[in-house]
Amino acid sequence: MSLWQAARRSITTIDDYVQTMQYGGNTYTYPQIATQQTMPGVAKERIPADFAGYAMQALTNGVLFACLAVRQDVFSAVRFQWQRLNKGRPSEMFGTTDLGILEEPWVGGTTQDLLVRMIQDADLAGNSYWTAVEDELVRMRPDWVEIVLEPRMMRGGRLGWKRLGYIYTEPDGDPVALLPDEVCHFAPRADPLATFRGMSWMTPITREVRGDNLMSSYKQTYLENRGTPNVIVRFDREVKPDALDKFKARMDAEHRGPENAGKTLYLGGGADITIVGSNFKEMDFSKVQGAGETRIAAAAGVPPVIVGLSEGLAAATYSNYSQARRRFADGTIHPLWQNAAGSLRRLVRADTSNAVRLWYDPRDVPFLREDRKDAAEIQFRQAQTIRALTDAGYTWASVVAAVEAEDWGLLKHTGLFSVQLQPPGTELAAPSAPAPAVES
Repeated sequence: MSLWQAARRSITTIDDYVQTMQYGGNTYTYPQIATQQTMPGVAKERIPADFAGYAMQALTNGVLFACLAVRQDVFSAVRFQWQRLNKGRPSEMFGTTDLGILEEPWVGGTTQDLLVRMIQDADLAGNSYWTAVEDELVRMRPDWVEIVLEPRMMRGGRLGWKRLGYIYTEPDGDPVALLPDEVCHFAPRADPLATFRGMSWMTPITREVRGDNLMSSYKQTYLENRGTPNVIVRFDREVKPDALDKFKARMDAEHRGPENAGKTLYLGGGADITIVGSNFKEMDFSKVQGAGETRIAAAAGVPPVIVGLSEGLAAATYSNYSQARRRFADGTIHPLWQNAAGSLRRLVRADTSNAVRLWYDPRDVPFLREDRKDAAEIQFRQAQTIRALTDAGYTWASVVAAVEAEDWGLLKHTGLFSVQLQPPGTELAAPSAPAPAVES
């Protein structure tokens, strides 16, 4: 089956499946988003048309921007190397000139520039697409890329989908077709409604971000419009409209705005004031907003203390920060690096065997210096174990293999014992007497 004879598929977003939702007795309707086709009969997966919306949210929400910035700063600090596989186990790292396209992906670009754009697209759109053109890496905007599929037929039925390639179309340009081997597709978070497409981690927290924006807007509006609680002023019936208008104008001039907060309010005869609503303290504003910030940071995989959020700093200690840093590195950054190395391998043209893979080298990342200290401690303990087992009579090669694989079943004994490794029953010869001194 050719590229243009592929069957049609209409999976794009959750909106394609959920048109209505009931909550609290109310019905909410979602507009259906149809799959866009380049030619009739071609099935494509397209990311939700909200890349620009997510980008605007990141620019207008401080918490979201901080989480994205922390992820970018740490993710972009790594470099790539070849890693040799020794009997299936990772071994030494080395570099070649083939890695030059990653070290300078375009004129004036660096590895850090490349990784910043990769994680930015993946965070906002769930996908990052790159291709190599004339020894340069070219970024393809995620919402302009479509994945072309065809059904996989087996035993007379359809068994999933097969990826035929990618189509990149700029708004004012013609579509460009690319084969799978020509595209680096970085999608660290899989979309459950698609086969190959990724999903932004911001998708599940859209309401949290909207709520945080409303809290910030409320705080700003509170300070700009009042700076004091809402009040209701009642007047007697005898008060004339002209007098009421004069009183209102004077009260707004002397008590409206943050610069007038806390001023004493004087009322004349016939006026009565009642306070309505609540202030920041009564509504526990900091805790309410802090809870939303923590949920946003959790979705980003960044502990709040790393970002500098209020709830994280409230319980921050050196020990807590160290544990949070380890959680962020091990649970978020390392998996992203592994995925990026595997995705970029398609664009690095090198004649290498199966015993070599493209991998990341985190040894010079400042954020992981504490991990290097722990790694050195582990190696020191392993060296002590190797020494003890070798002294006990096990072969050196089996001891090293057992320690690396953490499998004591690999140990092989020499049949020799003691530190000198003498055969059992060997009698040690008595030390010979020193030769007499000879005078000249």
